[in-house]
Amino acid sequence: MTAPDRGGDRGSLLVVSAHAGDFVWRAGGAIALAAERGDEVTVVCLSYGERGESARAWREGRKLEEIKELRRAEAEAAAAALGATTVFLDAGDYPLLESRELVDRLVRIYREVTPTTVLTHTLVDPYNGDHPAAARMALQARVLAQAIGYEAPGEPLGAPPVFCFEPHQPEMSGFTPNVLLDVTPVFERKREAMRCLPAQQHMWDYYTDLAKRRGVQLKRNAGPNLGLAHATMGEAYMRLYPQVTAELS
Repeated sequence: MTAPDRGGDRGSLLVVSAHAGDFVWRAGGAIALAAERGDEVTVVCLSYGERGESARAWREGRKLEEIKELRRAEAEAAAAALGATTVFLDAGDYPLLESRELVDRLVRIYREVTPTTVLTHTLVDPYNGDHPAAARMALQARVLAQAIGYEAPGEPLGAPPVFCFEPHQPEMSGFTPNVLLDVTPVFERKREAMRCLPAQQHMWDYYTDLAKRRGVQLKRNAGPNLGLAHATMGEAYMRLYPQVTAELS
């Protein structure tokens, strides 16, 4: 995942996450890499994942508002470990309902952060409707933010590339990765961020194992001369729009 040449300017990565933990499991490595190279990274959490992704807290007898605060604190700590800032829209989950108002809030965020790259969910996920809902709104807002006549502060956006991160059930979600990202140099930061989410502790081992498998695939597709580490860790993405380039490589 290579950002366009910006002539030495800092890039801006925008991550649109349905729930407070999604961005860590699925894109923590990409976020940490962007932050380390000096890019500004903004993570938008449309919800806290308070209803559908906080089972441990509900079993402990916590109340809704308490769970929201718990998940917010976890997500903020995880984002800080990765080098990102967070924006919480508290739109509710299970279900996350699409609305014109929520899309408009995203348009305004697009105009404010002017992303050079966007990460979000896949458009298909039969196990969790909140994820494709988040992706649809992220893509709609991207288009509207480009429209000169759309009434929102800031200048019309360019056309930042969009990468969908890997869903939990890729085979069932039509996920065919066409980008494999080497996150080996920052994987310990991703591991630290995952540990900030004890409400979903069952995910720690799953996404560590997945990074190992994607790392094996990355090495097999990278060619023999890149000097990749033996224990390469990877993340998989699908690029939604064509890559624009002056050279095939």
